[in-house]
Amino acid sequence: MHDDSVTEFDADETLSALPQTGEREVETTLRPRKLAEFVGQPRVREQLELVLESARRRGVPPDHVLLSGPPGLGKTSLAMIVAAELDAAIRITSGPALERAGDLAAMLSNLAEGDVLFIDEIHRIAKPAEELLYSAMEDFRVDVVVGKGPGATAIPLDVEPFTLVGATTRSGLLTGPMRDRFGFVAHLDFYEPHELEQVVIRSSRILGVQVAEDGAAEIAGRSRGTPRIANRLLRRVRDYAEVRADGVVTREVARAALRVYDVDELGLDRLDRAVLTALVSNFGGGPVGLSTLAVAVGEQPDTVEEVCEPFLVRAGLLARTPRGRVATASGWRHLGKTPPNGIFGSGAPPAPDLFGLES
Repeated sequence: MHDDSVTEFDADETLSALPQTGEREVETTLRPRKLAEFVGQPRVREQLELVLESARRRGVPPDHVLLSGPPGLGKTSLAMIVAAELDAAIRITSGPALERAGDLAAMLSNLAEGDVLFIDEIHRIAKPAEELLYSAMEDFRVDVVVGKGPGATAIPLDVEPFTLVGATTRSGLLTGPMRDRFGFVAHLDFYEPHELEQVVIRSSRILGVQVAEDGAAEIAGRSRGTPRIANRLLRRVRDYAEVRADGVVTREVARAALRVYDVDELGLDRLDRAVLTALVSNFGGGPVGLSTLAVAVGEQPDTVEEVCEPFLVRAGLLARTPRGRVATASGWRHLGKTPPNGIFGSGAPPAPDLFGLES
């Protein structure tokens, strides 16, 4: 496997949980085909297995399924697994693609009995399409409106019984009526390092990469709890092992490779460390406003807030307060600095707002 060069991704892209250009074919190869092959999310797997097995025994399509959680945790894989376990066809679309009710009506009318319809980013579906989806999910019927104004006519159209699988990274943006129509709702959590180690080992076998246990553990520990990132780091480490080592991914090789890609031992990349360094070195640990912090690292506020902060907060290195962003004691230590006495994150209240900046 020599499909990716050592310089294909920069560090910021490597640690993004969003799918990158050119990854679709590789991701498809690595996706589990059956529920038994799916690593992690044990509670969700158990619940989903019961839903699917019960439907199989009754000979009916299972309840509609809603999968929520951060990107890269396996929502699309689970949707495909639902179809595979039911031996059904799957139709795939996304919320942003369904701008008009007619687009959705055409898709629904082409479904065969028992098919699975997967809508990714379902929270972004247009209102007219969402309202059409209500009756399709509940009564397997849609009303197609023909004409405009007083002369408009609603033509009822029956839809074959199907199962909708919706995926969302922003479950809070779903309307109540939409959420209520799902019979099974599951939230996917970030993975533990030992689960990601299993993901790396499984993927290495599929890709034909020799990975030692300590090498898999090193990659897993820097993958930010996300299988998509673990698989991406595996490919980057593989490239390094093939070019600069003997092709075997050991702990030493993984560390050297990830050093090249600016991925540190906690999974922070260049931009993450820049934000943390600016917060500690330029602003004394904060509090500091988002816009000011973004200017200090030369990035847009949205990038800092949506790309960097979620992991920094989850890792306990940064905290959001009413007065602004604050580096925790762990954040100071991660940069090799001694945190001041009473700093937020060591059991004391936040430091005073030295800069008079709001979040």
